[in-house]
Amino acid sequence: DEKNRILLGKRARGKYKGLWCIPCGFVEYNEDIHEAAVREFKEETNLDIELLRIYSAQSNFHDPDKHTVGIWFLARVVGGDLKACDDLEDVSYFNLNELPPLAFPTDYIVIEQLKNDFESGHLL
Repeated sequence: DEKNRILLGKRARGKYKGLWCIPCGFVEYNEDIHEAAVREFKEETNLDIELLRIYSAQSNFHDPDKHTVGIWFLARVVGGDLKACDDLEDVSYFNLNELPPLAFPTDYIVIEQLKNDFESGHLL
């Protein structure tokens, strides 16, 4: 957001229930990754976003039964009213240095990258 905070969602169910994450989801078969990111963000936060660019790509090793690849986008909120939906029980903005317990190790990696890029001025 305008205060350089990150929007996180508190997971509502599953083995990561009660932990926070960058809003996320899966790409449907025959769905473009950009469209999937916009759709998943709307489904979980009720916010409409404009994707600015791909920010990071990481291998996800947290689930030994399923190896996935995550793609994180920089985006701007362009509409909607913030509320937790779908897989989330809460949503809130957090200072990058004051994070709640996160569900996924890759979110820590991406947030650390964000902090470094903000500090060095490389994000803009």
